[in-house]
Amino acid sequence: MDFELNEEQRLLRQMVRDFAAKEVAPRAAELDEKGGFPWASFRQMAQLGILGIPYPEAYGGSGGDMVSYAIAVEEISRACGSTGITFAAQTSLACGPLYYFGTEEQKQKYLAPLASGQKVGGFGLTEPEAGSDAGGTRTRAVLDGDGWVINGRKTFCTNGSVADVVVFTARTDPEAGGSHGISSFIVEKGTPGFRPGRDEDKMGLKGSVTSELIFEDCRLPRENLLGAEGDGFKQFLFTLDGGRISIGAMALGLAQAALDRAVPYARERHQFGRPIGSNQAIQWMLADMATEIAAARLLIYRAAWLRDQGMETIAESAMAKLFASEVAERAAFKAVQIHGGYGYTRDYEVERIYRDQRLCTIGEGTSEIQRLVIARQLLGRL
Repeated sequence: MDFELNEEQRLLRQMVRDFAAKEVAPRAAELDEKGGFPWASFRQMAQLGILGIPYPEAYGGSGGDMVSYAIAVEEISRACGSTGITFAAQTSLACGPLYYFGTEEQKQKYLAPLASGQKVGGFGLTEPEAGSDAGGTRTRAVLDGDGWVINGRKTFCTNGSVADVVVFTARTDPEAGGSHGISSFIVEKGTPGFRPGRDEDKMGLKGSVTSELIFEDCRLPRENLLGAEGDGFKQFLFTLDGGRISIGAMALGLAQAALDRAVPYARERHQFGRPIGSNQAIQWMLADMATEIAAARLLIYRAAWLRDQGMETIAESAMAKLFASEVAERAAFKAVQIHGGYGYTRDYEVERIYRDQRLCTIGEGTSEIQRLVIARQLLGRL
């Protein structure tokens, strides 16, 4: 077993870490305060070539691997959770389905500008009545002549209202039940009948855009079907396997950020005439944080490595996402606790980290769903 990063991965980590510290972190508080989309950081990430790390250069990517991608998401999220989730949604959820299931023409037309950062992408899966039960999709796609007519609504789409290209799911066979009869499609901004709805006013990650998407007699050409008709459910399950690695990496970055701020505060804050870090209660909290973060990193890197080997990672991705997201929650809680009353104020970054990490146990499958996924891999469907 070799737990060391290779030279290319180490160089990438240092490059992204330096960029995040210099460019992303200084904008994080203002981005959180004002909301919106992290345009400046997004454009700079495009220039650095990190938005398309796991995709071939022929499609606008960097030709890297999933481990490198997880490292980059971790480092960006360590500086700013909002920028981290924007990055992850672009690369995993928007680019992933196009790369794995698109035709050559679709890859050149849509994937290349997304992976290179020339355009912003989104992924429309969740609906008002279809959250954890994605098989409850009600958005309809009806074949009419030489195209598809789409009607329905999507919710909680990261990058939604600013996206130039959105991959989304719709039911093409109304008679099929559950996960059957669902297909994937590609829609571009400005297509008649397609428009963004409201942007959500969220608890955290306020510097990322989360939107509803509305389809009202939206007509798409036949060639905007992604993959085979009826394969949509299988496609987004595979997409989410990779997406869970990136959300796990995002949670890892936020957890590391919490520890990064708790350690110096424990050294500098004095009570009863000595640093609070000299108290065993504080030391144990820091020790638990560091240990769990190290374990989460190993789970995430292992899942990413397995995916690079072309192996199935259903359970491993779910384990990594489950553990890392709950580690981030515990780490953020402890960091606020160590800061005491100051940790509850916006003057200290742990307050923002605490709010930002909360999505990680919800998005791309709740912790409860991850446990079901893992259990079913162990037991099969009973």
